[in-house]
Amino acid sequence: MLLDGHLRLEALKALGAKEALCLVSTDDEGFTYNRQINRLTPIQEHKMIISAMKRGIEAERIAKVLGINVDRVHERENLLKGIAPEAAEMLKVRMVSQDVFRSLRMMKPIRQIETVEMMISANCFTRNYARMVLAASRPEMLVEPKKKSTSDVSAVDIARMERELENLHHDYKQVEDTLGETMLVLVVAKGYLTRILRNENIAAYMTLHYAELLEELVSIMEAVTSDAWQLERE
Repeated sequence: MLLDGHLRLEALKALGAKEALCLVSTDDEGFTYNRQINRLTPIQEHKMIISAMKRGIEAERIAKVLGINVDRVHERENLLKGIAPEAAEMLKVRMVSQDVFRSLRMMKPIRQIETVEMMISANCFTRNYARMVLAASRPEMLVEPKKKSTSDVSAVDIARMERELENLHHDYKQVEDTLGETMLVLVVAKGYLTRILRNENIAAYMTLHYAELLEELVSIMEAVTSDAWQLERE
């Protein structure tokens, strides 16, 4: 069963390849194979485009193959310009929009790192979150001074956002210290529940009498599996 890489397989066939390097899943996951899927993140895509261009492939050809506009290829080519290496490293396996990187470029490297840490802590990588952090940043933490704005954001609102962000950053550091131990407990508990639910009688009873609870348990187990796998990759 091919879980991922269907387009790559077709490309290899077109090139006449007889063999391919693969990752084989030996885990008999009874609920979903989603955690085995390797989705391409923006930074990984950026590195692939840079690699292709170094080999002499033109942006127009890349755009045609990917079915996107040439300008978009150039945007992805310049994705990490102005981004601190430490921030890029933390975001390399995250699905982050272009607008987030635009906001980060307006910040100095140390503020970029703090912002990415807060985004990871909140598990939120949206444009609005990045803009909120940018708006709450002090002038000395920005590449260019803030321009005067006619928005309704007052100095009091900015101060409150700064305090909330500082508290969030503090909470992130505290959680970071106990993350490994917490994940170990959750993984052990997930393994125990998995073995129980593999019992057909128990699974049938739960489905019949506690369908909603079973659905919630499966959802939690999938989340634990995904988080543990992500932590292992990092």
